[in-house]
This record gives sequence, structure tokens and C-alpha cells, in this order.
Amino acid sequence: METWEALAARRNVRQYGPDPIPEADLGRIVEAGWRAPSASNRQHRDFVVVTDREQLQRLATVWRGAQHIAGAAAAIALVVPDADDERTRLVDQFDLGQAAYAILLAAADLGIGTGHSSVGDQDEARAILGVPPGRTISYLIGVGYPADRPLRPIVKPDRRPIGEVVHHGRWGSA
Repeated sequence: METWEALAARRNVRQYGPDPIPEADLGRIVEAGWRAPSASNRQHRDFVVVTDREQLQRLATVWRGAQHIAGAAAAIALVVPDADDERTRLVDQFDLGQAAYAILLAAADLGIGTGHSSVGDQDEARAILGVPPGRTISYLIGVGYPADRPLRPIVKPDRRPIGEVVHHGRWGSA
């Protein structure tokens, strides 16, 4: 898929088919997150890739919006060190956002669906994933082939009209 096609086809997938993700494809998806930009190249992030069915089912309980993780072929946890100050926390979260979108886009490029989730129960998530204290598991990304329909460019995305979203030079009309 071309980059624009992957951008246009990417959507949140919450129901997955039974097929596993080939190891090479999963590696490429995670590499996309690894390649994502990072402020001052600090790279304050780690990824935990999970394919074990029991772990996936347990991860589905760490947030009310994480139920889809139980049916995914894999999940990727995005982990960041706890920050000592607000600026570092904000920059690290922005960096995680860039890594997350790189992961989502790389998966779409391969025809693989993704669905993201926050993590509420940090203690349980750390126990499931073996993440040490002093780190936050900010997001989970479910990965798998869509159960309902394959990814393809969405002709009419459910978005606010672009003219309402994009402002040139300043907010509002002149």
C-alpha cells in the first residue's frame, strides 16, 4: 500500500479474525514505533509485544476500553519512564503518540488492523507484562486482521468538514 492509501484506510479495529500475525510483519510494525521521532532523540520509550493468549485476555481487564485486546492476535504496550516534571511528561507523551501513530500506520500498510486503549490499572498491567516500578504503561495497541472487512481507503470518512478544522493564518474568518 502507498503511504496515502494506508492513511486513508487506517481505522480502529476492535474485532479481529483468528489468523496470527507473521513474525516479520509484527517486527516491522514495532520497528515503525522504534523509528518514530523523539524529542532531542531521548527515546524515553519501550515496547512490550504480547502474543500469548492468556496474557492478552488478562490485559483486556486493565481498562474499560481494552476488551478488544482479548481477541487480538497481538498487543503492543507502550511504556515510558515516570517523569519528574510536567515538561518531561508532556514531551514523553507526545513522543509516545508519534510512536503509536507510526505503529498504526505501518500495520495499515500491511493490511493489519489496530485498536488502541489506555491503561487504568497500572499495577495489574505491570504484573502481566513484568514492567518494573518507575514506568507507566501508557497505551495498549491491539493488532490483528479485521474480522469484518479488510482495510481499504475510506472514501467518506466520518470527520468534521475540513473547512471547519483547517484555519489559515488565524482562527476564524477575516
